[in-house]
Amino acid sequence: MNKKITLIRHGTCDGNERKCYIGITDEPLNIRGKESIICREYPKADVVFSSPLVRCIETAKLIYNNQEIITIDNLRETDFGLFEGKNYQDLKDNKDYQNFIDSGGAVAFPGGESRAEASARTIKGFEELLSKSVKVSNISVVVHGGSIMAILSHYFGGDYYSYHVKNGEGYTFDLSHDGIFSGLHFRSFLG
Repeated sequence: MNKKITLIRHGTCDGNERKCYIGITDEPLNIRGKESIICREYPKADVVFSSPLVRCIETAKLIYNNQEIITIDNLRETDFGLFEGKNYQDLKDNKDYQNFIDSGGAVAFPGGESRAEASARTIKGFEELLSKSVKVSNISVVVHGGSIMAILSHYFGGDYYSYHVKNGEGYTFDLSHDGIFSGLHFRSFLG
């Protein structure tokens, strides 16, 4: 059975608007985030998965309000450690932040995860959702920007950051019956 998988980044939170690192910070959507989600049209889904963080669950419920939302812990965003709740202005004089920037985002966040650790965890979560959705055709997954970048760079190759999407946007791709991913399509999901 071929599957269509849609990855959707959650709606906007206050921390997003302040350009803060809000990985494991459990912020709800703000009013603009809710409004931007409800004015868009998203693909239909037979099953809906989500990160366990409230911003993803709220987004999933706004889009798929009559469906059960299945949370998978490993789909949560990167733990940004000491950078949580701070933006580049707050961190501009921090030597650990400069080290992170100079590494191209490869070193671990102080007190948090590295991109490689977060990506490996996310792939485990994605494989878990695939195992839970064997008999369905259309899967929607509401997650974080980092989760989307991890999944797509792992399965489709290319640079991790090339798969960045704005809040409320996402990608749709196909998984064939023999387990091959194909047909990556950028979707802005504008209503």
